[in-house]
Amino acid sequence: MINLRSLDLNLLVTLDVLLTERNVTRAARRLNYSQPSVSVHLAKLRDMFGDPLLLPGPRGMQATARAEELRQPLREALESLERAVTPGRPFNPAESEHTWRVAASDSSGATILLPAMTAIRAAAPGTRLAVLDLVPSHIAKQAEQGEVDLAFHTEEGSPPGLRRRKLFAERYVLAGRVGHPHLRPGLTLAEFCELEHVMMSPDRGGFHGATDDVLANAGLKRKVVLSVPHFLLMLSVLASTDLVAMLPSRLVRNTQALQVIEPPLDVPGYDMVMRWHERSHRDPAHQWLREIIATLA
Repeated sequence: MINLRSLDLNLLVTLDVLLTERNVTRAARRLNYSQPSVSVHLAKLRDMFGDPLLLPGPRGMQATARAEELRQPLREALESLERAVTPGRPFNPAESEHTWRVAASDSSGATILLPAMTAIRAAAPGTRLAVLDLVPSHIAKQAEQGEVDLAFHTEEGSPPGLRRRKLFAERYVLAGRVGHPHLRPGLTLAEFCELEHVMMSPDRGGFHGATDDVLANAGLKRKVVLSVPHFLLMLSVLASTDLVAMLPSRLVRNTQALQVIEPPLDVPGYDMVMRWHERSHRDPAHQWLREIIATLA
């Protein structure tokens, strides 16, 4: 039985970081300790719990079963303690030097963050915003470990276990360069299939998407001649070639180099949501950022 009165809280903080980093050197860097100091803490923790806790492995240190049992309760306990001792004061954006980290694709960056940037900079000129590449499979872990504050993702496929707020419902339009010889209102489905298409591939290099699923159900197929990993490249391709693309309407709302028409088929749209971890839900700075983004999106 561990005596709480004699418990060194610093040891638990070290254990929390070690269980996240699984590496003594990285843990020492995060804690601003020397590596020998972290090793001493780990030795004391092993003695305290009567368990090795972390063992050498091929890809860093591996947590024992006891350490895995401790990880989540320890994280929650430390967060509760931090909230208890932190003064609750309102967030003042004009005086803040806060740094936020958000995960976004190039399309959500253009349609969500860009419209909010002017307002954020005007209201909170001392703050900073880091935009990280959106990797859907990493969102939950990044949010849990505090590596990202917000993530923008479609409702479908969005990771469970995070707070959410719907920002908008998106639909698809057909776009091509201004003056395209075959892009006109009233385009028939047969003419649509004969056009040469470019698509942003969700599986990086694929030539089949939601539009192709709709066409396949009708026994039809379009000509997808180019697959790209980012919407930014796609917009440049559309402006300089005769290729066309099915795009989210917000992405081409104010693009002067492109003309946009309603497609001759109904491709289901999607809901764009903002996701964040419970640990940040009540933080005044986080609440302010969420509200300003949601309002302007």
